[in-house]
Amino acid sequence: MSDLDRLRHSCAHVMATAILRLWPDTQLAYGPPVEQGFYYDLECSHRITPEDFPRIEEEMRKEIEANHPFERIEVTREQAVQDALKGRLGALSERPGRPSRYKLDLIQQIPEGEPITYYRNGDFVDLCAGPHVASTGEIGAFKLTSVASAYYKGDARNPQLQRVYGTAFRTREELDQYFAMLEEAKKRDHRKLGQELGLFAMDPEYVGPGLPLWLPRGAVLCEELEKLAKETEFRAGYLRVKTPHVAREKMYVTSGHLPYYTDSMFPPMELGEEEGEAGGEAPRVRYYLKAMNCPHHHRIFAAEPRSYRDLPLRLAEYGTCYRYEQSGELFGLMRVRCLNMNDAHIYCTPEQFAEEFNAVNQMYLEYFRIFGIERYVMRFSTHDPARLGEKYVNEPELWRQTEDMVRQVLKDSGIPYVEVPNEAAFYGPKIDVQVWSVIGREFTLATNQVDFAVPQRFGLVYRDRDNTDKTPLCIHRAPLGTHERFIGFLIEHYAGNFPLWLSPEQVRVLTVSDDAALREYGESLVRELRDHFVRVNADYEPVPIRAKIAAAEAAHVHTMLVVGPRDRAAGQVSVRVHGKGNLGAKPRAEVIADILAAIRERRP
Repeated sequence: MSDLDRLRHSCAHVMATAILRLWPDTQLAYGPPVEQGFYYDLECSHRITPEDFPRIEEEMRKEIEANHPFERIEVTREQAVQDALKGRLGALSERPGRPSRYKLDLIQQIPEGEPITYYRNGDFVDLCAGPHVASTGEIGAFKLTSVASAYYKGDARNPQLQRVYGTAFRTREELDQYFAMLEEAKKRDHRKLGQELGLFAMDPEYVGPGLPLWLPRGAVLCEELEKLAKETEFRAGYLRVKTPHVAREKMYVTSGHLPYYTDSMFPPMELGEEEGEAGGEAPRVRYYLKAMNCPHHHRIFAAEPRSYRDLPLRLAEYGTCYRYEQSGELFGLMRVRCLNMNDAHIYCTPEQFAEEFNAVNQMYLEYFRIFGIERYVMRFSTHDPARLGEKYVNEPELWRQTEDMVRQVLKDSGIPYVEVPNEAAFYGPKIDVQVWSVIGREFTLATNQVDFAVPQRFGLVYRDRDNTDKTPLCIHRAPLGTHERFIGFLIEHYAGNFPLWLSPEQVRVLTVSDDAALREYGESLVRELRDHFVRVNADYEPVPIRAKIAAAEAAHVHTMLVVGPRDRAAGQVSVRVHGKGNLGAKPRAEVIADILAAIRERRP
């Protein structure tokens, strides 16, 4: 638990203390820290609303000013059960006849032999494993944020509780910055901007939930990202492949995704094969929509004999995958059921692994530079030896070797990383790439995984120098993640103000009047730019130039070329850039050359 999590967990106890003072009949369930703050689930005769927050916060301030120490108390299971039956847990005092029902249930879930602890601050005693700050006085700035309903343990068969959310930081300045970021995030919400800018649409009635439709302006973003990936991967020696959107059940049974991944896959289609045996009835075969590209790429590797001279073999595809995310988990472009993945699989020898894995990481860094991502960290997930054969492939020596190799590459490259146990993929260690947008919002951008198990399941081999068959290591990587998630991130990162190379409408030519000569000059600009595949439109309407500029700004057009009689006579244009204003009149050839260079170089 981080220091900030410890602070927020302590603040949850202070909030519970305050609620009990106001409504003594409250029954508490649990109150953990979460990514952006904390919450407490509780049962209370009073329906808590945001209008109650000032009263609760005032009681919280009293508890903080009292500076009560957080005292850790270890008890026996028998003592804990007795205290829960007396109503003492999650309470300010014993409550005869009103046992601490949820605490009693939580006690029963604690494994035999594991210590049972309370934490006390003032009169409040709670069943808790901790840890906490030293005293309530160490809690800095806090604020309650919302209230919702939640079933106990997330199970609809259990009682519905009230969930009160809050957040806390060390200082008032950090708290204010956080809420300023939230306000800015609302303005940048990719769902809102995506609709306003005509990038994508959701049609749950006809198409289905979680299946985005890319409108022409949004399709530009998809194509530009795919173009960037293809160029980058071509320079890095990748070979492009294409695979079907469906495959037989055998594919996913062999890969190990079935039955373990079944809940995240669309239901199978059961089809009859065209030919049966000796005139008999054709067998029924199950097909699944492709949920991941890797098994298809493994079959491409197996399609031809391979030698050590062929390795490393880097197979890349912008492949479409389908995953049946639960409806409650769908969220704009961030969580969808149709994904276009910047996927690739690198088949290599153990001796080639470090260089290949580092090259993938360097590719990430180049993308970060292009998109102006300055804050990032690699989240290195390892396995739990105690769960080999259950959650992880039972290959202890291969786990040790590959984790050591990944760890060493990260250390040698100097890329910031954190190590997280028990979160690896079932077939090998993985890296989740965490990035922060310009306003400080964190996103999981992509994953980079090592696979020592599945190639073996498919019988993939290469003939080594000693004329023996060896199984290659496989690196799964997707530096741009999916179109959907990455574009959602970019919309919020740029607030819809994309750089010139990525902008759906790169240039708009605006004439100061509808004069025929100006229109002709404007058309010549449009033709020249389109000859160089620049996305350019024109506005020759007989309306004031200020109105044309305002319309272009509202559409987030990157560059506006304003044309008046003097511009035409001098062979120049007046340049405006979205967010920067008027850059003045410049020679036409110079302006076009700079536009083409900025696009070619993918300037930020």
